[in-house]
Amino acid sequence: MANDPEKEAAARASLRFVKHGNVVGLGTGSTAAHAVRLLGEKVKAGLKITAVPTSYQTKELAESLGIPLTTLDELARDEAKQIDVDIDGCDEFDLHLNLIKGGGGALLREKIVASASRKFVVIADSSKQVPVLGKFPLPVEVIPFARALLAKEIAKLGATVRLRQYAYGNPFVTDEGHHILDCHFGEIPDPPLLSRTLSDMPGVVEHGLFINLATVVLVGKNGNVEELRRERIDAGL
Repeated sequence: MANDPEKEAAARASLRFVKHGNVVGLGTGSTAAHAVRLLGEKVKAGLKITAVPTSYQTKELAESLGIPLTTLDELARDEAKQIDVDIDGCDEFDLHLNLIKGGGGALLREKIVASASRKFVVIADSSKQVPVLGKFPLPVEVIPFARALLAKEIAKLGATVRLRQYAYGNPFVTDEGHHILDCHFGEIPDPPLLSRTLSDMPGVVEHGLFINLATVVLVGKNGNVEELRRERIDAGL
């Protein structure tokens, strides 16, 4: 794919945030997979880490590369342990480093792991940078029981709503057994407001707006990697 060199460059740059002995969150999707493979090489060379995968797909990849895994349950038993750094991709990010995620269907676990991490490192190719979120449809994870009702309610907010389906027509089912509504809002001028509105809807399990979570975004661009930090942007630096 045309953007693979940018994705791999960003993924390689993210490895400097991983230290010996860290607990590392492993994201889901094509960009995150580059980081998982590169971490696998580091582990093979002697790096000692444990990792928390955000999907069954990532779990299988990490296991195939010999990356030791742990779970949130195991971490919760030890008050001294926390996820030190989470590395994941995104479908879009804006000027304030707010994200849309969930194109791979793992947004619920991805947001849990990102929220539980000391640092959330986002890796992306240059096509993911937008002035305003909304070019990519916003995934909203819902319980099947409320799917039709929620599709109607979200449409009232101005979105064109489509149920995510497999190629043969059945609804896509997340690792937690939920369905995903892909909601085309067009430009989203106030992501925090939409985030709160969707979260307040009974039956919405989670949505793909990641607000004020990214510590840094690493963007592969023109053969280099650009580092964007939210605190610098908010300060006008």
